[in-house]
Amino acid sequence: EDGSGGGGGGGGGGGGGHHHKEGEALNEDLDDLDLYREEYTGRPRVASVLTQLIQYRAGINPTSGEAHGEEQKAANLGTILGVFFPCIQNIFGVLLFIRLGWIVGVAGGFQTLMIVLACCTCTLLTAISMSAIATNGRVPAGGSYFMISRSLGPEFGSAVGVLFYLANTVAAAMYVVGAIEIAIKYIVPQAALFEDFFNNARIYGLILLALMGICVMIGIRFVSKVAPISLACVLISILSLTIGFFVSNDSSSPRMCALGSRLLRTKDLMENGTMQCTKDPSGPIYRLYCQNQTDSEACQYFMRNEASAFPGIPGIASGVFVKNFWPSHYTDAGYLYDSNPPELGDKARGEEPSMADISTSLIMLIGIYFPSQRNCATIPTPDIASTLLFAANVDGRLLRDKFGVSLDGKLVAALMAWPTEWLILIGSCLSTVGAGLQSLTGAPRLFQAIAADSVIGLLAPFKVTTARGEPFRAQLLTLSMCAAGVLIADIDALTPLISQFFLMCYGFVNMATCLNSLLSEPSWRPSFRYYHWTTSSLGFLFCLGLMFMSSWYFAILAMFIAVAIYFYVQWKGATIEWGDATNGLQLSAAKKALLSVDEKPPHAKNWRPQLLVLLEAGDNLKPKHVCLLDLLSQLKAGRGLTIVGSVIQGMVYDHYADLDDAKAALRSVMKAKRVKGIVKMIVSQDVVQGIEHLVQSAGLGGLEHNCVMMSFPTAWSSAVPPSPQSQAWIGVRFHSALLQSAAMQAPVDLKRHHAEAYDKFMAVIRVSAVCGKAVLVPKNVDNFPTKFPDQKQTGTIDLWWIVHDGGLLLLLAHLLKRNKFWSKCRLRVFTVAQTSDNSVEMRTFMCSYISQLRMEADVEVVELQTAIMSAYTANRTLSMTNRCEVLSQTDSQGLADPQVFVDNLRDMKTAAETAAGGTTATSGHTNGDLSAEMENQYTFSANAARQEPALRSM
Repeated sequence: EDGSGGGGGGGGGGGGGHHHKEGEALNEDLDDLDLYREEYTGRPRVASVLTQLIQYRAGINPTSGEAHGEEQKAANLGTILGVFFPCIQNIFGVLLFIRLGWIVGVAGGFQTLMIVLACCTCTLLTAISMSAIATNGRVPAGGSYFMISRSLGPEFGSAVGVLFYLANTVAAAMYVVGAIEIAIKYIVPQAALFEDFFNNARIYGLILLALMGICVMIGIRFVSKVAPISLACVLISILSLTIGFFVSNDSSSPRMCALGSRLLRTKDLMENGTMQCTKDPSGPIYRLYCQNQTDSEACQYFMRNEASAFPGIPGIASGVFVKNFWPSHYTDAGYLYDSNPPELGDKARGEEPSMADISTSLIMLIGIYFPSQRNCATIPTPDIASTLLFAANVDGRLLRDKFGVSLDGKLVAALMAWPTEWLILIGSCLSTVGAGLQSLTGAPRLFQAIAADSVIGLLAPFKVTTARGEPFRAQLLTLSMCAAGVLIADIDALTPLISQFFLMCYGFVNMATCLNSLLSEPSWRPSFRYYHWTTSSLGFLFCLGLMFMSSWYFAILAMFIAVAIYFYVQWKGATIEWGDATNGLQLSAAKKALLSVDEKPPHAKNWRPQLLVLLEAGDNLKPKHVCLLDLLSQLKAGRGLTIVGSVIQGMVYDHYADLDDAKAALRSVMKAKRVKGIVKMIVSQDVVQGIEHLVQSAGLGGLEHNCVMMSFPTAWSSAVPPSPQSQAWIGVRFHSALLQSAAMQAPVDLKRHHAEAYDKFMAVIRVSAVCGKAVLVPKNVDNFPTKFPDQKQTGTIDLWWIVHDGGLLLLLAHLLKRNKFWSKCRLRVFTVAQTSDNSVEMRTFMCSYISQLRMEADVEVVELQTAIMSAYTANRTLSMTNRCEVLSQTDSQGLADPQVFVDNLRDMKTAAETAAGGTTATSGHTNGDLSAEMENQYTFSANAARQEPALRSM
């Protein structure tokens, strides 16, 4: 026992030693991850990330009822029940039963195949593109809208989403009208309230729409329970029609009667329960054509042609396939299909079965037939088979009888059904109602999803759902719009409109795939490999071509709606970023354009002001002197680059996070001022160095600024002398009298930060001069007039041309005048001449120069003494002495007001010329009171020596 106990103890000790080793290994693992311990505080572990990625569900956000309601079983219908059969329900829907046979009879079997192939080629190419998008990530819900919006961006996505919604809404109206047509014309014609079918369709259509709306509002669960019944009717109808194609023969076929090529109504030929298809003078055909002796043409036609009775559905073995395959019978509304030359029909003579109720053509039939093929994503075997079997079984004249008038209102497709026509009639009617319920169920949810994305602000009220998660408001809107479509009451008028909306949607699916393929972005990795940008572009061209072929005016309407929504979203500014291909295309185009711009100086004709605007960031990171942006907005006629920059003082490690807030504040101010440009902000411990870096590095490649704009410092009158570096640089390069006088007059005991403004200002001038940039310094910019929509400035824009500064100043004044805010102002150019210059000749040359520049301005030449002129030519003067005396002398002589100075010169010249007996014409005008005007004068100082050639070639 002791031994065992000892052994047990030993075993326990061994176990303890084993666990101790595991703990040491675990600690060693943790020690190995010490390098990443700080990273885990701000970032999740890899295991957590993988779990979130696996559980991620993309798509349209669920409604409140779906998100908080009871857990529902996942719809695991599979490919057959969930995809194939619903598509079959749309393909073998109303158009197959009541329009395909008529299309075969009018266009012929061959051209009908071309119509089917064209429509299905379009949808097949779109399906290939859609497969690429759908497999480039997870798209569990949202359909075409989700794929397009996340691939092309909110602008395109919203436009196409609304069009897709309209397509489903109008399609629901088409299904309602189709169901009423089957019911009133073929099932219970006795229920007709009016002789005109359109009024019957409107009344009964609205009633049926109300019943369907109640079903939809009950909930999607109720609709899902009705869907299998509708789907079963479709399958039974298809099976019955397929069997009927092969069992049809002469013996079971209804008998038809025709006079020549004109099919006659059977009810007009019935006598004693028997159809009389003879030319007996006492027979019904003679009475139709020759009873009215004045109608000689009709009677002559009766005499020339024979009456013939024939089986309407002779079957495959009859040989009618050859007759129906090649020829087409397009004609205008009211004309007979088989007449050559075209001849108007007459219902009174029983010719209604052979009359065209609408004008027909190949492209028009494409628009009618396309809605039945919008879900065809493979080789259209059912449609090809149906086309060939209709052409092989039914006489062409009966196929062209659109509403079965010759058969007393019988549906041609139903007559071929086996074992009874009621399978087709009831099945097609219920199938059409089921397809309408699908459209009425999906369209409101799609619209609610578009509204929930918050891209189109006007749709915000429709993102609200009920407690059960039903989009009630969107349902009411859908039913209202569907009711408007029902009031049209004509399938042939609704189908082209539906085609435009679906084709527009499919076209953008192809465009999205094409753009993603061409851009080859790193995120574009679809698992579906059988696609190419050429197939996508071909699909887009197919969609565009079919749109204009089927109905060019509806195509223009659909494009107008899409363009209007696109620009509305762009105007309002989409706040959602989905990483779409449109942004990738913009980046690619911008990169290509930027690389194509040479870094060498542009040609003089292409020169324009590219502005870097320097704004000081306040303590709360909000920009100061934002009135600079008002001036910038009024100079946008130059169509140049705009960069708005600022420097945040501090360490990068401490203030880099503040950049986002500062940029957001600056962008909001720019948006309010309607200035479009690039925001460039940096963090620097030394503001002066930051400004120098900003002036040097702003821009990219050949797209960089050539002008620097900043506000004139307002605190210089109380500033301390500048730093030695600034003084030394001024002594070498600038010797600005204005700047030096501010330094001389400043008390020494004022705050140091006033001197910092001086250093910042000089830093901009230094680096701009070295880099060859023009400098624009608006003075008193905070008093600059803000642009209001209904306010326009009046008066004059005065420009003083002193030495070489006039080139850029003249361009700036011209750009200001092109703005409607300053358009009513006159431009006056004051050029300065010394006493030794010929002022008359200078004025002549100046007027010629202004004319060559294609500008309108009043020119004045002002003669100034050298001492006065030197105060304005700081960058040309080596020393500035006695400036205060010069300024006081100028003020005492009344020369501070330019208009007064010019008037004095005019008086002196006029007196001299009068004494000499000569006159000189002058231009300009004198304002009565210039004191208020001069208070609002805004002076631009520009270092424009490098920019002057641009003005010579304007």
